[in-house]
Amino acid sequence: MKGILLVNLGSPNSTSVKDVRNYLDEFLMDERVIDVPFLTRCLLVKGIILNTRPKQSAEAYSKVWTNEGSPLIVISEKFTNKVKEHVKAPVALAMRYGKPSIETGITELANQGVTDILLVPLYPQFAMATTETIVVLAERIIRDKFPKIKLSSFPAFYNKQDYIDVLSKSIQETLEKEEYDHLLFSYHGVPERHIKNSDITGNHCSLNGECCNTKSEAHEFCYRHQCYATTQGVVEKLNLKPGFYSTSFQSRLGKDPWLQPYTDVTINDRAQNGIKKLAVVTPAFVADCLETIEEIGMEAKHEFEENTGEKFTTIPCLNDREDWVAVVSNWLNEWLNK
Repeated sequence: MKGILLVNLGSPNSTSVKDVRNYLDEFLMDERVIDVPFLTRCLLVKGIILNTRPKQSAEAYSKVWTNEGSPLIVISEKFTNKVKEHVKAPVALAMRYGKPSIETGITELANQGVTDILLVPLYPQFAMATTETIVVLAERIIRDKFPKIKLSSFPAFYNKQDYIDVLSKSIQETLEKEEYDHLLFSYHGVPERHIKNSDITGNHCSLNGECCNTKSEAHEFCYRHQCYATTQGVVEKLNLKPGFYSTSFQSRLGKDPWLQPYTDVTINDRAQNGIKKLAVVTPAFVADCLETIEEIGMEAKHEFEENTGEKFTTIPCLNDREDWVAVVSNWLNEWLNK
């Protein structure tokens, strides 16, 4: 029997400092998130970050928490329930960090008699710290605890036309409501070294602006290329004019160089250079979360307005839109019918 496991990032169990600390510990100790030697990672995470960041992060989560709980979890559950209505096979939801765990999701499917699982990381673009860590963990759990279950993974879908179509439609719905001066595509950032570490050719990625536009098999696992390709897909679909849009990267952590341009710098620059009405879309996420609601919708909005900007609009993620549910359901049904 076939079954599907949808996987998103995850969230703390609550906004308490203790729960946020536990979540950050699991998240930041992942070797594909902070890819330094184990002892160095322990010193950095357990010795420094977990002694300073949990209180600040807990306050940020408190700003976005709803009566139902974490926005990411609640939206992912609603999305999963809608997908179940369109797919005639067991479907489970899991999180890479926090609850429900990937092992819990696999167990749920196994208990329903599933012997063939399609793992679907809910990330449009591939990255070490998102897609890869999900796949690696799921494979290890299957190998160690469910050796009779077959596992396959759904690839990054950044360039699937039906995804670009629904993403473009969601953006157009906002742009039609008001005349904006600029549209910013803000993707979650990653350290530059992650891009080079994911280069399967070993020599293609130079981060010079040319490698992402030069055809290469490295693009299959190049987060930077896939982000810019996502932007370009929307630009072509909506026929956006040069100068009206740009791409940036948010959420950097630490002092190492991350993908640039940085979103916060870009937003302030746009405001200081006469952009009064700015719309921001976050296509690295399919469900609204701390990074979209608080970091962009609150903090970035405040900075924009402090720098003489007048209208700042965050375009919602695809969340549980009916057309997005239909797109994913079609992908799953294609796999089920093979």
